[in-house]
Amino acid sequence: MTLGDNQISASETPAHQAPQGRLGLLSLSALGVVFGDIGTSPLYTFKTILGASEQTPDPASVLGALSLVLWTLFIITTIKYVLFAMRVDNDGEGGILALMALLGVKRQHRPTIVAVGLFGAALIYGDGAITPAISVLSALEGVEMATPALQPYVVPAAVVILLALFAIQSRGTATIGHLFGPVMLVWFATIAVMGLIGIARHPAVFEAVNPLYGLSYLVSNGATGFLVLGAVFLCVTGAEALYADMGHFGARPIKLAWFAIVFPSLILNYAGQAALVLNGAPTDGNIFYRLCPQTLLLPLIALATLATIIASQAVITGAFSMTRQAIQLGWLPRLAIKQTSSEGYGQIYVGVVNWLLMIVTLGLTIGFRKSDNLASAYGIAVSLTMLMTSALLFIAMREIWGWGLAAAGAVAALFLIIDSAFFLANLTKVAEGGYVPLLLAIGVYGIMWIWHRGAAAVSARLRETLTPLPTFMAAVAEKHIARVPGTAVFLTRTEGGAPPVMHWHVKHNRALHEHVFVLRVTVQSVPWVSAADRLSLEEVVPNVWRAEARFGFMERPHIPELLAASKALGCTVDLADVTYYVGHETVIGREDGTGLPAWQERLFAVMERNSVHVSDFFSLPQDRVVEIGRHVAI
Repeated sequence: MTLGDNQISASETPAHQAPQGRLGLLSLSALGVVFGDIGTSPLYTFKTILGASEQTPDPASVLGALSLVLWTLFIITTIKYVLFAMRVDNDGEGGILALMALLGVKRQHRPTIVAVGLFGAALIYGDGAITPAISVLSALEGVEMATPALQPYVVPAAVVILLALFAIQSRGTATIGHLFGPVMLVWFATIAVMGLIGIARHPAVFEAVNPLYGLSYLVSNGATGFLVLGAVFLCVTGAEALYADMGHFGARPIKLAWFAIVFPSLILNYAGQAALVLNGAPTDGNIFYRLCPQTLLLPLIALATLATIIASQAVITGAFSMTRQAIQLGWLPRLAIKQTSSEGYGQIYVGVVNWLLMIVTLGLTIGFRKSDNLASAYGIAVSLTMLMTSALLFIAMREIWGWGLAAAGAVAALFLIIDSAFFLANLTKVAEGGYVPLLLAIGVYGIMWIWHRGAAAVSARLRETLTPLPTFMAAVAEKHIARVPGTAVFLTRTEGGAPPVMHWHVKHNRALHEHVFVLRVTVQSVPWVSAADRLSLEEVVPNVWRAEARFGFMERPHIPELLAASKALGCTVDLADVTYYVGHETVIGREDGTGLPAWQERLFAVMERNSVHVSDFFSLPQDRVVEIGRHVAI
């Protein structure tokens, strides 16, 4: 049984169902949530590309590098994500987990697709730890150009800012979140104007629009040109967010913001930086800040720092949302999820994830100390996630769109070849720090895998001793078990039969309520389930009901509200006198040696003991819950 976290009110609707009149407002909001990561990449991308060649850049290499950036933005972000991936939505939701669920992994045994989807999701946690560190460091490093004496304070200042950022997560960002969009609008306008200033010094820079410059750069520089791809990839590290955040705003607002504001601003700024270098500007230090007049440098540093904080906030919030999806789909243990605002479903806080990300982010900041050093660790996680997304998109083209093998193969091959090139280029940076996101991903994937195996083993063990519900109730009548007033709601993870917790209750208390409601909650492979499909109900014997409640992986089950809705389906339970019975499993190893390996059983037992209680997960009233302990050997 895969469970949800909190209730969903009738007033809440998925973002993709928002009225058309709010398109402009949603596009503005998307600037602050979706595009923070990719929007702040000009701070460090171009200087990293030129630094990766380890040679004084000549005009051909500068134009070649710019051409690679422009065409990477166009092919990866615009074509792959905006025009293709965002058309493959799971009831309006996007992201690699939503795509995995859309491909029917709960209805079919598809272990390869599951492995690809889960490991791709796990890699995003690595991105979530690195993005705040590299973004804030790259913004603050501008003070070295304004006042070199402040250079020793860059890392301490970054640590303080990041500490404050993670510390305020539990309070939510609903109040200041309204400012994110306008601030990022100012940021994109600023970098576009800066780019135009640079272009005015060397207008011929737009020759880089010709892709032959990029191809010539790769061919003429051999191995060095290939390795530079790892730095070029930094310009699209936030592209996965366009797809993953589709459910918050809808596809149209994100596309509008990309084509009208973000894409043009990025092109202008990268071209401006290249033009500045072609005009003879030195390449040491941060090229981005050289576009700014000296008198405006400090205000720009302040704006850049604010923009990187917003970008970091978006990544952290994305990690929270992905955690909730994984919990709903049954791949992570139940964690405490706090709704920080009633204004939006995405306003949540997951304490465990927040503090673990904080520890890793601060460790990266202190350990690497400079954005140039962190660039080596950055990119490998996102490039591998994008590679996996391309593989899943190929299956989606075939199974969902019904494309022929030739057409789907041709499009997917283009994406896979480019993604593979970027991944292989980033793979060379493993020893320089790329191992960090890979280790994080392996750890998260291991937790997901063990939790799912353990939960499946518990369910299988419980099914071994099931008694059909009519048979069980006949035995209750035959043994003259006392029937007491009220309604008993038994939560179960089994598909049929009398719940084990019901067995134990009757066995130990020698009584059963007059009205019995056996409830199983399942999470579907869609984000939202309609009210008409929410609940199926049958009266097995008089006054004994068996029900299955269905929720999407973006919804929050609330059992008391569900019981109230059951009255409309003819259920006669007494809602004024309800007692909820839940089982609390203590997992132990099987003595016959046929269960899970001992180390997996122990790890699962630890996660089970520390997961959020089922009653909290279902928002059950604490004074009406009876918990029955039991040992389950797996």
